[in-house]
Amino acid sequence: MYRIYKITADPVVDYAAEELKKYLRMMMPRCGEIIISYAPEAKDGFRLGLMEAFGLDVSEAEIPDLDDIVHIDTDEEGGIIAGNNARSVLLAVYKYLTINGCRWLFPGVDGEYIPIKAIEPVKYHKLADSRYRGYCNEGAESQQAMLETIEFAPKIGLNTYMLEFDIPQAYYDWYYNHTYNEANREPEPVDPNTILQWKRACEAEIAKRALQFHDIGHGWTASAFGIESGGGWVANPDNPIPEESRPYLALIDGKRELFRGIAMNTNFCMSNPEGRKIMTDYVCDYAEANPHVTFLNVWLADYQHNHCECDVCRTKRPSDWYVILLNDLDAELTRRNLATRIVFNVYSDTAYEPTCEYIKNPARFTMQLGAISRSYTYSVEKDPKVDELKPYVLNQSCRLDTMEEYIVRTNLWKKFAPCNSLSYEYHFWKHQFYAPGTLCFAKRICEDVISYRENGFLGIIEDGSQRCFFPNGFSFYCYGQKLFDHSVTYEELEEDYFTHAYGDQWQLALDYLKAVDTYMPQTYMEAKHTSRIPNNFYNPAMEEKLLALVPIAKDFEAKLDEHKNMPARVQTVAMRLLKLHAEYVQGLAKAMALKCLGKDDEARDAALSFFDEFGRHEVAIERYYDHMLMVHAMNVIFNTKSTMDQ
Repeated sequence: MYRIYKITADPVVDYAAEELKKYLRMMMPRCGEIIISYAPEAKDGFRLGLMEAFGLDVSEAEIPDLDDIVHIDTDEEGGIIAGNNARSVLLAVYKYLTINGCRWLFPGVDGEYIPIKAIEPVKYHKLADSRYRGYCNEGAESQQAMLETIEFAPKIGLNTYMLEFDIPQAYYDWYYNHTYNEANREPEPVDPNTILQWKRACEAEIAKRALQFHDIGHGWTASAFGIESGGGWVANPDNPIPEESRPYLALIDGKRELFRGIAMNTNFCMSNPEGRKIMTDYVCDYAEANPHVTFLNVWLADYQHNHCECDVCRTKRPSDWYVILLNDLDAELTRRNLATRIVFNVYSDTAYEPTCEYIKNPARFTMQLGAISRSYTYSVEKDPKVDELKPYVLNQSCRLDTMEEYIVRTNLWKKFAPCNSLSYEYHFWKHQFYAPGTLCFAKRICEDVISYRENGFLGIIEDGSQRCFFPNGFSFYCYGQKLFDHSVTYEELEEDYFTHAYGDQWQLALDYLKAVDTYMPQTYMEAKHTSRIPNNFYNPAMEEKLLALVPIAKDFEAKLDEHKNMPARVQTVAMRLLKLHAEYVQGLAKAMALKCLGKDDEARDAALSFFDEFGRHEVAIERYYDHMLMVHAMNVIFNTKSTMDQ
């Protein structure tokens, strides 16, 4: 009989022990009951706990509660499974199970590949190569998807989760109102109080696994002044500005009002010391009431060209005023004896570095680069160079064009804020839809993980849909595995994922996705999407390739009929997702073939028809596929309706 002994008394270690028991019993379904008990002096069986309890060195971890060390030393009957903090013990359990053949390929029960086999000895020791390995809610999110993705995250090596906004109303509304799919799904409006309850449930699941918890992001600059910002990026004429707050709003074009009617995109007058005090007290009150938050993200308003133009604000860049605000926050947090960590965002207008203000207490802060306007057709190299940096012009300078300029300006930022840094990325926001073949996109993610590290970033948090697993979870799998261990290669990950997801048909699946990458390349779908120039997809030479993909995908559909029922449940799910993906690719290729010829009206009509036709599948595959975000992504190409363009 196998036994699991908890050497360390901790609720996360308790959970790790239960997870180990569950999967051991699934792997060895005839092994009988596995007893779990607390026994600090145990010398046999599986022993779970902190490395220090075993006399193991933890000096590799620079910041013990953030850095993860996994240590495993087991034989056929048990052994040590440990970590330098409670979360790392859970990560060690999943790593032990992975080495023994388990895989988590999608979120949820249907994403599990659990072999039936005897356990094998494992010796493994690793300090995770990235400190921050995270995910953030985005897109049309259901509560079920949120809970399953949080559960899934540490199974592939992630250690960080962010919940954006105080109440993420917009994200839940997009799902429960079935935005862009109303023809196939009846809206189901959800009350903000329900969403707040759901957020608390997510926080409990994050805490259950001791994941680093990042909170809020945008919204402070409205909510601090009594303006509701939970509705997202849509103008709301019924959202009043309290008259006592109006003097504190950013002055733009001679008026202090909501920026284009959108609270989320509205900044405040940062040169006004009374306004900064209101903002500072509001943030610090939140920090005091929520000590469970690992990192409080204090960002300015979303969007661009929305900073105050008053005579005093004009004397400094927005980034300088931002630094002043951050120093005010640090002073008040210090006065209240709060150790809250603060993340600030190098993003949009604040991607342009400060010129005269300095962070006074770098230890409290983490710098986060949000390169929202970058291209995903290439990865930046180490020490990038830019011939000439554009000057910043208040409310006129565009978002940065290149990844090189983002990195160069972030390095200039570090002269004024010598803090640790991470990247807030957008691979899984909408850009995965511009790479329907997925393989080139997964390679880009692997390259980006290394590129960021080479440029001094200690990790990544992905802003992405909780349903970004169509036609499979390979790109996300690469993201988690590569962040944990930089040495693992793309080729190793490809074979590992595809053999488990598709069994003996893995080469068939791989060849199909290679064909999609070839005939509908990301370099065409993605390259010019940020320019918003009419007809920027005009390229008649693409017609032949796009139309050639249609029979390839159709033939693949027929082949999959022979393999729609596979030995493992996860493989059956994976195959059926691929079959629907072949239908998806045909509809998209036909619309793109019109677009590349400059037949914009016909292309738009074909795209709208494709959206409605494929939308009928969403209810069946909603755990993996975000129809709302797909339509939003394709709006850039087809000029179809969208309510959330940034």
